[in-house]
Amino acid sequence: MSFAAENRKTLALAAPIIAGQLGQMLMGWADTLMVGRVGVVPLAACAFANTLASVALVFGFGVMSSVTVRASQAFGAAARAEPGSPATRATGKVYRSGLALGAALGLALCLGMLALLPFLSVLGQPAEVNAAVGPFLILIALSIIPAMLFTAVKDFAEALSRPWPPFWIILVGVALNVVLNYLFIFGAGPVPALGLTGAGLATLLARLASLAALLLWIHRSTHFRPYLATEPAERDLPGELRHLLRIGIPAGGQYLAEVGAFAAASLMMGWISVNALAAHQIAITCAATTFMVPLGLGMAVTVRVGQSYGAGRLDRVRPIAFGGLAMGVGVMLLTALGFVLFARPLAALFLNDPAVVALAASLLVIAGLFQVVDGTQILMMNALRGLADVQVPMGIAVFSYWALALPASYSLTFLAGFGPAGIWGGLALGLAVASAALTARFVWKSSPRRLAAAYRASHA
Repeated sequence: MSFAAENRKTLALAAPIIAGQLGQMLMGWADTLMVGRVGVVPLAACAFANTLASVALVFGFGVMSSVTVRASQAFGAAARAEPGSPATRATGKVYRSGLALGAALGLALCLGMLALLPFLSVLGQPAEVNAAVGPFLILIALSIIPAMLFTAVKDFAEALSRPWPPFWIILVGVALNVVLNYLFIFGAGPVPALGLTGAGLATLLARLASLAALLLWIHRSTHFRPYLATEPAERDLPGELRHLLRIGIPAGGQYLAEVGAFAAASLMMGWISVNALAAHQIAITCAATTFMVPLGLGMAVTVRVGQSYGAGRLDRVRPIAFGGLAMGVGVMLLTALGFVLFARPLAALFLNDPAVVALAASLLVIAGLFQVVDGTQILMMNALRGLADVQVPMGIAVFSYWALALPASYSLTFLAGFGPAGIWGGLALGLAVASAALTARFVWKSSPRRLAAAYRASHA
């Protein structure tokens, strides 16, 4: 009964988070579908730019996940305390420090992306792709700043069990992005057709509008008023920033190890051909979309594990985590079946080139086969993050993706002659190893004796 009850609570929190993540993915779908109508080269350039941007964004999302961990644990403790207590003030301190971290991190990632512009040719992509990608890449880089600030506020709201308003704001942002995409990519009235550059402009404007709406909501909501009303001392914020970075940098490293491996796989696809890169973009867009379900479940697991740990309810940690895992694996089994059965119709949604469609369909079958292990590794990683355990999981991620997956991808593709399918086969190996290692780590870390000892030490 405890297991079922925890599942219901996790699902109630996860539903809007999953929907919000899927909404974010719809922006990528809109870009890919609409740019694909312009041509194969713009689609490949979109894939190239989004590959580079995904490395920066996912690292940033990993660093900002420290806001979820710190805020959920503080909120769990504050739920048992009086208004105005140190635990309540600590919750508000996480919010302000998270905003500062989001602004600084977003600016740093944006500048890092812009610094790549003179060196794009060394990444081995086709000349026509390099010629087309510049303006789009600049606009996507600028949009990282509002994306990081939005993530700070959204993660704080979800940690305090208020996930629905961010979801609705994301949904409106997606709709705005689609409208602006149509306007700027294809042109209308006095607005010229900007093609790929128009897609970047639409993304930037949609992210700015979404950030403004989210900030307006959280500062007018009565739910957050007790936590934001008391201004912490200035000396408190640097200390909280150090806490956030102590969790966020390794968490960002975990995400960076995985997304970096997929980015390297995209670059290898570009070494094969423009068609291979375009097919990879289609397959990765589909796989990343279904991945939002276990990712959203994992985010909810992080929040609920963190709240339970902060409140001292250690008996709830394992039921929450393993309940989330069961739900995630079940969903991924269904999506795997869908990819295998409907690979070609899915690929044909994106463009009309028969060769690219056939290649993308073959990659979607492989993507379906590693859906389960991909969902398992992200759920276990998020459960560990709820306990603020990030150092060892980062090491597991680096080993799995960079010591195993990428060498296997290169060998299967360029030495064994499997072509694009070999790249995805190597990625599947890395995901499987990460899944097994992270599950073993959580089982060890969440044993009642070790969990109780860690809680006593952190509250001494």
